[in-house]
This record gives sequence, structure tokens and C-alpha cells, in this order.
Amino acid sequence: MLVLSRKKNESIMIGDHIEIKVLAVDGDQVKLGIVAPKTVKVHRSEVFEAIQEQNREALSATPNFLEQLKKK
Repeated sequence: MLVLSRKKNESIMIGDHIEIKVLAVDGDQVKLGIVAPKTVKVHRSEVFEAIQEQNREALSATPNFLEQLKKK
């Protein structure tokens, strides 16, 4: 893991096309701005984990479950 220190209005670059900028620091909360191409998906980690869990559940669907959906 790379650990960097940044102040308000400073940023870091990831590759050539992704910039992460510190917009504000308020107590223990940091507001970040992310500039990335539209083709790059950006999610909070808890949203990303929820999407991954839904994908795992969808892959584990039984053929019987799929047949039940067709009947509806």
C-alpha cells in the first residue's frame, strides 16, 4: 500500500487519466474529488462490496430458481 500525505487542494494522479483531489478536511472526515474517464467505475467500498455480493448470489442461482422466474 502506498501512503501519501496531501493537504486541501492538493491531488494525486493514478496513471494518466485519474486524479484524486482533496477538497476539504473537516475533523475526521475528508472530502475527495475524483476525475476519471466515464469508462472507469468509481464506487465507495461498501457499495462495491454490495455489488460483488449480488454478483456472487446471481452466479449461485439454481436452474430451478431460473425456471420459477420464467413462470412469473
